[in-house]
Amino acid sequence: MTRPDLGTVYLVGAGPGDPGLMTVKGLALLRAADAILYDALVNLCLLQEAPITAELIDVGKRAGRHCLSQTEINHLLFELAHTCRRVVRLKGGDPFVFGRGGEELAYLRANGVPVEVVPGVTSAIAALAYAGVPVTQRRLAANFAVITGHRAEGVADEPNWAALAQLDTLVVLMGVKNLPHITAQLLAAGRDPNTPALAVRWGTLPEQEVVAGSLATLAGRVAEAGLEAPAVIVIGAVAALAETLSWFPEQRHLGNDFDDVKW
Repeated sequence: MTRPDLGTVYLVGAGPGDPGLMTVKGLALLRAADAILYDALVNLCLLQEAPITAELIDVGKRAGRHCLSQTEINHLLFELAHTCRRVVRLKGGDPFVFGRGGEELAYLRANGVPVEVVPGVTSAIAALAYAGVPVTQRRLAANFAVITGHRAEGVADEPNWAALAQLDTLVVLMGVKNLPHITAQLLAAGRDPNTPALAVRWGTLPEQEVVAGSLATLAGRVAEAGLEAPAVIVIGAVAALAETLSWFPEQRHLGNDFDDVKW
């Protein structure tokens, strides 16, 4: 049961990067917030929408550096709910797509804190759309799955690569570091090495970069191009549509696109 004496925590998705892709409701909450806890991939220009009196707290997790642990973030949200009427937990993309929003919701609900979830535009779809890749396309892809490129600490089990290899479109988030392993597992599971594949870095932003190739070559091309996180990876026939559907004028192409893909 929620406690009426506590403020409300809003788990808000900030979208994939372009501030124009933030939802209307999320923006309204930013403008009315007493405190905002924001992640590393949130576009910082969104914080300019906050009231001058709002407390801004960086809780972003970056490779090799965590400002706060997840447990500490949970406790901080709980504490702020005692002193603030509106606490915004601002997360990149969507709070429930590998954003630990479910963990925070469960903790706050268990401790009586009123919570609202404001979904955001996930980079799993938006970054690819900005690269000219629809995750589904009639006659090419009738299904897709989104997976994380690395498992939670202490989780040793591998994904079901045999099942994933059968899907029309596979989208990988947080997968740059483990891309050689991911592609090797899909190849071992029987996925055609000539399957088009593509990686998008900083999707929806003016810095957007793309590396394209095949399942067999993408890991090498990403390494050669020096493409680093954050990036979204897509594997499937729809990836090749980027060659003709690419529309984002700021996008930079790295590598040799789909020259090595055999049809």
